[in-house]
Amino acid sequence: MHARTSSDIQVWDAFVRIAHWTIALGFFVAYLTEDARQVHIWAGYVVGVLIVARVVWGFIGTRHARFADFVTGPVTASHYLWDLTRGRAKRYIGHSPAGGAMVIALLASLAATVSTGLIGYGQEGGGPLAPLYVETPPVDARTFTGQQNEGGDRRDENIVSDLHGAIANVTLGLVVFHILGVILASFMHQENLARAMVTGRKREGRQPPMSTSHGSPSNE
Repeated sequence: MHARTSSDIQVWDAFVRIAHWTIALGFFVAYLTEDARQVHIWAGYVVGVLIVARVVWGFIGTRHARFADFVTGPVTASHYLWDLTRGRAKRYIGHSPAGGAMVIALLASLAATVSTGLIGYGQEGGGPLAPLYVETPPVDARTFTGQQNEGGDRRDENIVSDLHGAIANVTLGLVVFHILGVILASFMHQENLARAMVTGRKREGRQPPMSTSHGSPSNE
């Protein structure tokens, strides 16, 4: 793999790097500590806050952190993946089209995981959403329908809990594909992309500009 040289350039800013690894750590901590409730919950909070911050940074951050730098259409991403499997994909300084698509997929999946977790926790009377689910029914309703309402609430909690778990599993699958893609791209371009996300630096090289007519990188 490529060793650092004087021609290396700064690509990933400090926030992108810290958020990337902290979100990854937070997700795995939450995924593996479902029984350790408070650890699970606080890991989810950390991931949720960083997801929001990363989305904001995607609009106001440094060049390669911005969505405008790496978000492309599905056709461009598919073409890149096809070229990658055939060993002829172009090198990008920032995220590749497929990498950009994975960033969006992971952000959306993580956001859905955190959101369903917050809803489920709120239904149990905890977390910032708890006030939305804590209601005091009239006396008659408590006397005659309390048991029925409790059963209905319990079914709702189970549905949200199942959905939360399912989305978390989807997120885990995306993480696995992301890691495989990083390994493949690192091998093909002879560049340690995981290390680049630690140091923030990659070797200098020309990145092909996006073509506005065909939605894919132009040859240089």
